[in-house]
This record gives sequence, C-alpha cells and structure tokens, in this order.
Amino acid sequence: MKIGIIPNTTKENILDIVEFIVIQLKNNSLDYMISETLPKSFTNLPDEIKDSRFVNHNELFTECALAISIGGDGTMLYTAYEARNYNTPIIGVNFGKLGFLTELDDKNIAELIVDLKENNYLIEERMALEAHNLNEPDKKLFAINDIVIDKGRWPKMIELTLKVDEDYVSTFTADGIIVASPTGSTGYSLSTGGPIVSPKAKAIVLSPICPHTLNMRPLVLSDDQKIRISVKSQHSTVQVNCDGQRVYYYEPPVELEIVKSANPIKLIHTKSSSYFEILRKKLFWGLDVRNKRG
Repeated sequence: MKIGIIPNTTKENILDIVEFIVIQLKNNSLDYMISETLPKSFTNLPDEIKDSRFVNHNELFTECALAISIGGDGTMLYTAYEARNYNTPIIGVNFGKLGFLTELDDKNIAELIVDLKENNYLIEERMALEAHNLNEPDKKLFAINDIVIDKGRWPKMIELTLKVDEDYVSTFTADGIIVASPTGSTGYSLSTGGPIVSPKAKAIVLSPICPHTLNMRPLVLSDDQKIRISVKSQHSTVQVNCDGQRVYYYEPPVELEIVKSANPIKLIHTKSSSYFEILRKKLFWGLDVRNKRG
C-alpha cells in the first residue's frame, strides 16, 4: 500500500511532523510519496525526508491508496478539494486549532500508521455540494462544507429569493445565506443557529445570515432536492465562497443552482473514533459546563 502525504507548509514545525510520519512509515515497511509543495517551501529538508519521492497532486492521488492531510480543518478541506475527481480516501492529522475534521493529532501518529498497515480503519463517504451560475452553466463550483452567498464588501443587505425543486419558498433580505452539507453543519452554519446534522444524514441545510425578519429560520432539505437562489444587490458584485477558500464574484442579479455533487469525499476514520465523541470533545456538545458532567 502506498500512502500520500500532503502537509500544510505554513504551519510551524511542520517538518518535524512529516519527518516523524516518514520514519513510522519506513518502520512499518510502507511505501509513500510527499506533495511537491514541501521541497518548494523548504530548502533544507531533514535527512529522513531528503530521499523521498516528491510529486504533484495529480500523481499522488492517482498512485496512492490513501492520503494523509497534515494541518487543520482548512488543510483537510483543501486536500479534499484537490481529491474531488479521484477516489482516494483521506485522513487528517490535526496541527491547527479546533481540528473537527482532522480528528487525530500528532500523539496518535504511530498508532495511526499501524492501523493503516493492518487495515484497521473505516472509509466514510461524505456528501459534497456543487453549484453553478445559470449565466455560466459550464463553470462548476464545488464545496465539502458549505457554499455561502453574501453581500461581500457591500454594507447593506441583499435580497434573496429561494426556490426548491422549482417551488417558490420565500423572498427575504439578509446579509446572505449558507448552504451546508452535513459535514459543514458544524461550521459557519452552526454559528448562525443552524442545526448539527449527522454526516450519515442525507440532508442539506439552509441557514440565513442575519435575516431582517424574526420568522426566517434554518431549513433542512433532502439531499436530492435542487436549490435555486436568486440574488439582487445594489452593489456591483455578489460574493459566493466555497468552504471559505475559493471566492467568486458575480454581477447582480445572480441566479445560482445548488445540488448534491455526484463526487462524494471519502474520509478515513480509525475504528476507535466516534463522531459523537468528537462532538463532545471538541464542541462540548451536550456537556453541562456548570458541573462538568455530560
């Protein structure tokens, strides 16, 4: 089995983690390759890494049975986006802050490598989202967490008209709207009052951002429904961002169509991990902080 390594080269001490992973892989007689971003970012590589094979991401995802993403949730989302057209499963090692998607940290690396060697892990498919501007049907947007339509640099609210499967839902003014997958329900959507949705649920969450009405609440839809959002703004552009990483600007009025992507993301979980344990541990969900009891 060949394993790919994609590190976030902006993280402090990232070379130490990569070196440790490489040592563990060699000790377990596992083949590997590393993203070419590493030697491009550092001129002096540790001796354990120097003889490694450095490749572009196309080659890495094509040849490797799985990929290890090293960084935070942002790095994991970047890696998942890079892997969107491949069938390569991904596991994240947290070297950032919260690390909700990257469930493992540097203390678990040695155990992780053994689990990978012994196939002691599970592969879970996570739904992704796809969108396009109806005026530019050939340009597809892709997101693992969420697609956010917002006012951008404009200080005033924008007008949004929502349709689901061609049925009119509502027209309202707000700072924007978040269209989130179950994976993204614990991100930006959660901060606007949206629900936590199990990654096994076949659902899409719509969460308005600061709507100018008390009656506009988050809406949960089936993942096989088609969402159409029309946007009017007095500003020159409407901003659309995917996973908080890729930003697009469209001249209003804008009409976006959003559906479930045909390409799900495959995430690796060790058999000892649990989604609800991560909820309790990292988001303190269900814990009574007054007496520290769950």
